[in-house]
Amino acid sequence: METVRILLVDDHALFRSGISSLLQRHPEFNVVGEATDGLEGLKLATSLQPDMILLDLHMPGISGLEVLKMIKEKLPAACVIMLTVSEDAEDLLAAIRAGANGYLLKNIAMEAFLDGLNRVRQGEAVVSPQLMGKLMNGIQGAVHTEPVERESLSAREREVLALLAGGASNKELARQLDVAESTIKIHIQHILRKLNLSSRVQAAVYAIEHGYVKRPD
Repeated sequence: METVRILLVDDHALFRSGISSLLQRHPEFNVVGEATDGLEGLKLATSLQPDMILLDLHMPGISGLEVLKMIKEKLPAACVIMLTVSEDAEDLLAAIRAGANGYLLKNIAMEAFLDGLNRVRQGEAVVSPQLMGKLMNGIQGAVHTEPVERESLSAREREVLALLAGGASNKELARQLDVAESTIKIHIQHILRKLNLSSRVQAAVYAIEHGYVKRPD
């Protein structure tokens, strides 16, 4: 796999230094820039065109959520992972709906952090496991609409969409459905295209909101 070029956007210098030092020990990752606030992060994202952006949610001045929205508007294909201390369900939902490819807590274990980055680089999307329950609960109070599909989902695609809401990886999905992992990737690509979504986490939210999976009691 090619080296992943990463931009760090966080107002805490010590935290940026720690993440940068960690990633330098892994040749598959290359930190190409660091920004101390949202506006600088947006400028560097535009100029450097990194493969992945690690973005803090709460920063002085413009918030990480607003930066995320602007990055997705200017660079729709950009891969953005929110790296934050916030366990608030509203923050999580807002980030996912704005197109975040992942939402990881800053107290995450090093191994889980690196695994999350690797999963994202392979086309998945990640949310810290302890937040999945909050994600589903946070959706319960949302306004629900009928599915708006550009094309009808097949029975298998509906099945995959329902399982995505549980946070399963491609490998786990392939094992559950007894198919090749490459087949799962194709199904997910079709789902995202048909529903006009940008990430599997957005697909999981969509699945819960539109009744593809049973809501938690």
